[in-house]
Amino acid sequence: MGLANAQKYKHTRAGVWLRRSWVGELVRTYRSCRREFSAWTRADEWTHPKAERLSESLAVLRALAPDAVDGASDAEAPIFLLSTGWRSGSTLLQRILVTDPRLLLWGEPLGETVLVSRITEMLSECLSPLNLQLWKNQVIPSSSSMATSWIANLYPPGDAFRLAIRSLFDRWLGEPARQRGFVRWGFKEVRVGAAEALMLHWLYPHAKFVIVSRHPYDCYRSFSDSKWRQVYHRYPEVPIDSATRFARHWNRLAVSWSKLPATFPVRHIKYEDLLMGEVDFRELEAWLGLKIQENVALSVTLGSTAARSRLSLPERLIIARKAAAGMHALGYGK
Repeated sequence: MGLANAQKYKHTRAGVWLRRSWVGELVRTYRSCRREFSAWTRADEWTHPKAERLSESLAVLRALAPDAVDGASDAEAPIFLLSTGWRSGSTLLQRILVTDPRLLLWGEPLGETVLVSRITEMLSECLSPLNLQLWKNQVIPSSSSMATSWIANLYPPGDAFRLAIRSLFDRWLGEPARQRGFVRWGFKEVRVGAAEALMLHWLYPHAKFVIVSRHPYDCYRSFSDSKWRQVYHRYPEVPIDSATRFARHWNRLAVSWSKLPATFPVRHIKYEDLLMGEVDFRELEAWLGLKIQENVALSVTLGSTAARSRLSLPERLIIARKAAAGMHALGYGK
């Protein structure tokens, strides 16, 4: 071994020893605390759609087209699998559901664009009271008096707007699934909450929703140990780069589900119950209209990332503080 290689070898061994020693742990803790403190002091950069505001807007749109949805002729019944962020078990449940060969669930399609959230936000801030009144009182487009009427504000029928938005999802997600031989379709997402679910249900009255959650301590431990880089809620403005931001994201989604109406078509599954074999897949498949073979998906372990047995004390304190409301809402203890 040459002198240069020998020195490099010694430096490498010394570096490994240093990183594994209490000195290396102290340096990592210092860097982590500095990053977390910076994230703690920054406000959330992204305004998320609110279920309450969206419900108000959708009520107005429904009033403008009360007979628009024909339940008998509308056969589309997509399945939307949503979770409380990353590492919640959504991919495992996605693989379980697609054991029915008739179903294709797309996985976080263009997720970083938060397209579903942007459309939901747009609908939440729909129209001012003045313009809504103009819409209600506008002249009928087929009227012979159009040339002598006030038509500066002339809108198509209310349901034309709904169908136009729905056609985006039909063409983007539904049609490619059908072209590949699937008769059912949907998607799995880790970024959207109750407001987006309400919007999707407005578009697809027969849609079904499955929510999967996992304790935020375990979620973040798996997320952090994965060493994933450049994970975003919304690219490039909102990276998920700290326990603080991860907990805020988890908490927002977890809390949002309490805003859904009692009659909303949703099932909630805990990842912990999934691992313990306590999920009633026969009830789930009957409700979804599928034939699930859960043992096929559960026979293979994919994507395991957690290396530590528990979080550090600072990480636990941060998540306990930032995700307290969501943990309470979903029945998770600290």
